[in-house]
Amino acid sequence: MTEFSLPEAIAVLARTPATLDALLRGLPDAWVRCDEGNDTWSAFDIVGHLVVGERTDWMPRLRIILEDGEARPFDPFDRFAQFRESKGKSFQQLLEEFARLRKENLAALRALNLQRDDLTRRGRHPRGGASQSGAARAARPRSSG
Repeated sequence: MTEFSLPEAIAVLARTPATLDALLRGLPDAWVRCDEGNDTWSAFDIVGHLVVGERTDWMPRLRIILEDGEARPFDPFDRFAQFRESKGKSFQQLLEEFARLRKENLAALRALNLQRDDLTRRGRHPRGGASQSGAARAARPRSSG
């Protein structure tokens, strides 16, 4: 397994909003709001999920790891909040909000000036208290609770 590199992760994370924008902006609603049936998500739902994650998940979890370590569990992540929070928004608004939040989060991440030791610190997941991998994992946005 390749050793985690924060600069490389930031390079990928910084490109995600523009990549999604290039692939999806301007497509008809019929394309971005369709899903494949029960328990599936549309592109609209997925981008809404990414917005919620930017606002409530990966940076807050990273801060908890840095400030409290395993002493405080992460706040639970509502994996379905986008269905409530995206109501009334256009797909273009979600793309723009995701880009803005990602840019702000990456600036905050850089400002933390994380050191090698910071990337090995551990946190505690809210379900069952199992230890997560360290701050390096928290600094990688993902779509899991």
